[in-house]
Parts: sequence; structure tokens; C-alpha cells
Amino acid sequence: MADSTALSSKAGNLQKFLELDQKGKIIAEYIWIDSVGHVRSKSKTLPKKVSSVDELPEWSFDGSSTGQAPGDNSDVYLRPVAIYPDPFRRGDNILVLCETWDSDGTPNKFNYRHEAAKLMEAHASEHFWFGLEQEYTLLGPDGWPWGWPKGGYPGPQGPYYCGVGTNRVYCRDIVEAHYKACLYAGINISGINAEVMPSQWEYQVGPCEGIEMGDQLWISRFLLHRVAEEFGVQVSFAPKPIHGDWNGAGLHTNVSTEAMRKEGGLKVIEAAMKKLEARHVEHIAVYGEGNEERLTGRHETGSIDKFTYGVADRGGSVRIPRQVAKDGKGYFEDRRPASNADPYQVTGIIVETLCGGVN
Repeated sequence: MADSTALSSKAGNLQKFLELDQKGKIIAEYIWIDSVGHVRSKSKTLPKKVSSVDELPEWSFDGSSTGQAPGDNSDVYLRPVAIYPDPFRRGDNILVLCETWDSDGTPNKFNYRHEAAKLMEAHASEHFWFGLEQEYTLLGPDGWPWGWPKGGYPGPQGPYYCGVGTNRVYCRDIVEAHYKACLYAGINISGINAEVMPSQWEYQVGPCEGIEMGDQLWISRFLLHRVAEEFGVQVSFAPKPIHGDWNGAGLHTNVSTEAMRKEGGLKVIEAAMKKLEARHVEHIAVYGEGNEERLTGRHETGSIDKFTYGVADRGGSVRIPRQVAKDGKGYFEDRRPASNADPYQVTGIIVETLCGGVN
């Protein structure tokens, strides 16, 4: 890692302070999503331990500094919606996921959670389960993939996917640290693996029901940035971080309803394909910035211009797993969302397309 001696020295210096008695006070890290889909946070001291979001006060921040409000009306309010144990400060300290609201009492225009939550509540009887596969790329301070020759390229793709060993995988320490941090925080992280492009990794979150999917995915992204910060490495969610004969990065979205999971569910899945095809353009519009560079019909993607699906087809817009076809029930995988897509927008539009809007 970059200057690992200095980094470990800093970590050692910090540790003795993390162990100090907080005299009954609690530190809450308020986390929100800004105007460009990046996480922001700031810390608040609370007088005592809390066990639910109802005990947490609203807070505010300068929205003009995050692209979420004009300078002459810059206060944006933070409304807590979920809490998680803090793997960095530990103890009774917490991470607090927040929605952003404007001073007139309306959701901030970058608050995509609000509409998604209404959709999930309106169609709660469908019992939507989601699982998101978050791909990402680890970069050095210079913006080049970690472990790649400076200004050059490693050997062609092939040995890196689920690889083991030097020159096959890079930054496993960051990946393992993130994995443990997610588990500590109560994130339903279900696995990790090295991806096809070297320095690219994937972790999976889910299954989660309804709005909890977006909440957990956003906290997992916060944790990834925060862990990488301690190692001096950048995290990129760009859907095509390196041009050329290299795989892009996606946010593959696994979806099922209760009806899909029951006997005869395959027919429900096939009916869903027709609905997804009819709104392909609307879905692509919220499936991530720069996705046209990734959805080329190559490198295990479908074309951005056409909706296709098939059994075990990783070159389609949607893949129906072979086991699902065999069992006649289960789930489908929407392979179109880019790695930088907002999970609230992705899961929200899927529910809207398959069930309609809010009644």
C-alpha cells in the first residue's frame, strides 16, 4: 500500500485515543447523499445511548457546499431514517443514515429515498426482495488502478476473476477490512470476490426487503470509502474506469416478489420481462451516469439500445439463472444498472414498472 509504514503509524497513534472513556456520551455520524451521488458525513455528540431513530434529533448542513441548495437559502435538513453500529469508533457509537429535506418541508431534489420508500410501502404486499452486486475499482492517489504499471497495463483479463495470489489480485486488505466493517455494522453483506479486471472487486448485499435494500447499500458504500481512506486508496464507482478491452463495473440487481418465489413463479418472471422491455428507456435514464460506455454488447453486457433477456445469458439486459428456469420459480437479475447508480432509483423504478406507481 502507499507509504504503508506512515499509514500504520497513524493508525497506531489513533488507537489509544479511540480507547478513551467517552463519559457516557455517544458519537453519531450523520450520513447523507449529495448532489452527485457521493456520501457526506459529520459527527454529533449525543448525551446518551440511543436505540432507535425516533430518539435522534434532526440536524442541518450547508447545502450550497454540496450542490444541494443555493447560497442564499443554503440550510438543508437531515432527517435520520436508519442507524447502524459504528465499526470505526465502536462501543455504543452509531452511524446514522439520513434523508435530506428543504426548509419548506419538501424533500430535497436529490432525496431519491423519499419516493422509493413510498413505492415500497404502497406495494409492500408483493414482498419485493432485492440483492445488489456492487462492483468497484480501487485506484492509487494518481487515479490509476492500484497495482497496475505506472502509465501501463497488466496482462490481459483472464487470471484475475476470483483470483488468488500476487499479481492476480490487489488490495485484498482493503476488501477484507470492508467485509468485516459491514458485518459489524449489521449490513447483510452476503459475499465478496475479485472481478474480471485487476483492481476491480465486487461485494453483494442482500437479500433485503423494500427500502432496506437502498439503505444498506448506501451505508456499505460509506464504509468502503471510509476504509479505503485509511489505506490511502481511492474508490471508483465509474461504470467504465478504463477504456479498451477491460470489463466495466455494474450494480447487478437481483429481484423477486413473493409470487415469483412460489410454484409457477417463472410465468410471473416472464410477464415481468414484457413490462421491463416496455420501459427500457426510462430505466436506462436512472441506471447510472456514463452507462453508455459500459453497455456496449461486449464484456458481459447487453446493448444500451435494446432490451433482451435469456436463461443464463450474461450478454442480455436481464439474466434468468439456469436454476430458476429448472425450478420454475425464483428471481431475475437486471444487469443494466451501472456501478454508480442510485439504489433507491433502481429499486424504485423496478417496483413502479412491475406494479405501477403509488395509488
